Amino acid sequence: MAKLLMIYTSMTGNTEEIANAIAEGMEEEGADLEVKEVLDADASELEAYDGILLGAYTWGDGELPDDFLDFYDDMDGLDLTGKKAAVFGSCDSSYEKYGAAVDILIEKLQQLGAEVVLDGLKIELSPSAEEKEICKQFGKQFVQSVMDSNY
Repeated sequence: MAKLLMIYTSMTGNTEEIANAIAEGMEEEGADLEVKEVLDADASELEAYDGILLGAYTWGDGELPDDFLDFYDDMDGLDLTGKKAAVFGSCDSSYEKYGAAVDILIEKLQQLGAEVVLDGLKIELSPSAEEKEICKQFGKQFVQSVMDSNY
């Protein structure tokens, strides 16, 4: 069974709601999933997993939130070749750059050799009931993409 890791940060609870819905979908697929908040995680852990999910809200004019910056910097030098990855986050369309944190994390994962297997999931603020279903499907699709490559 593939080992999967989800690391996220949430300030208002929106990204946490998205993370929980994604995790629910993954667990329905029988995933061996570990979930951590970014402040409780060490970037070097990423190398020990087959699949990596990162989640962050977008801060300010399109930056990563402060609590994700150290983790992001600590990712430099990791070799994520052969790892499957995906990124999600809550977004706010009142800002010029919509969901830029998702794009920043996708770019970093790709630079480190990970294969980003799903488009970034961007949810406007708090997920609706319909969007929670989309999140669950995102989680299921991620598990399937990791499993397909491992077997």
